[in-house]
Amino acid sequence: MELINLLSTSQTWLLVMVGLFSLLIGSFLNVVIYRLPIMLERQWKQDCQEWQNDAPTEVPTSDFNLVVPRSECPTCGHRISAWENIPVISYLFLRGKCAGCQTPISIQYPLIELTTALLSVLVAWKTGYGATLPALLGFTWVLVALAMIDAKTMLLPDVLTYPLLWAGLLLNMDSLFTSLPNAVLGAVWGYLSLWLVFHLFRLLTGKEGMGYGDFKLLAALGAWGGWQILPFVIFAGSLLGAVFGIAWMIIKREKHSVPMPFGPWLAIAGFIALIWHAEILRYMTQMFMPF
Repeated sequence: MELINLLSTSQTWLLVMVGLFSLLIGSFLNVVIYRLPIMLERQWKQDCQEWQNDAPTEVPTSDFNLVVPRSECPTCGHRISAWENIPVISYLFLRGKCAGCQTPISIQYPLIELTTALLSVLVAWKTGYGATLPALLGFTWVLVALAMIDAKTMLLPDVLTYPLLWAGLLLNMDSLFTSLPNAVLGAVWGYLSLWLVFHLFRLLTGKEGMGYGDFKLLAALGAWGGWQILPFVIFAGSLLGAVFGIAWMIIKREKHSVPMPFGPWLAIAGFIALIWHAEILRYMTQMFMPF
């Protein structure tokens, strides 16, 4: 109770505790980002083999999920000990190298931990102590995982997008961020808007411009913030993606466009729309209903 009273009365303590806890969450998100696509790929292969009545070509020798086995170096197999798994600090202490074979460790790991912590502190600073804080923290953490998985694999797993969508609808039963009718319309129009763009683009070009995971992610964002935020999310996400895509082509000197994930930009735009929800809603209302 004393800790709860302290967090509710002191913004400094709230920000510190949220930041420290979110570093640990960021460490777990690194596990999710790395392992979840592998778990899905293995499940898809198993499902295909069962559907074709084929014997499995690869028989797993041990469980592989978000809990087991323990993390290890992919080069030498060195098991990561507890002291080597302290967010950010262990990376700095080890100078970014494996303790067993000195192979460089990807900078992604401390960056995800720091990004998760910084975004979480921003959420706590913006919302303060209250019912919206844990909801928005969970929302932020899922978006970080989705954005990174999509950036690395071009996948937006249903196992993350669907719970995010249902969580938004359930939380808005009490109008936490918007009314339930607005949330339902946000989910429906979020999915249908990109679905229509997808099929129109394919009809005109014969190519697929995005994946179904993008539809589901936008539906989830609509379920959290209501249909009113969708124009902002689509515009901001498209603008960010276009700027990055053009910059990437210039840097890499690509002569032809290359497939790029849309999920990270939707996630960024959705995060902005939820954190500055009242301001975005006020702006969108003034734009579409000026009178």
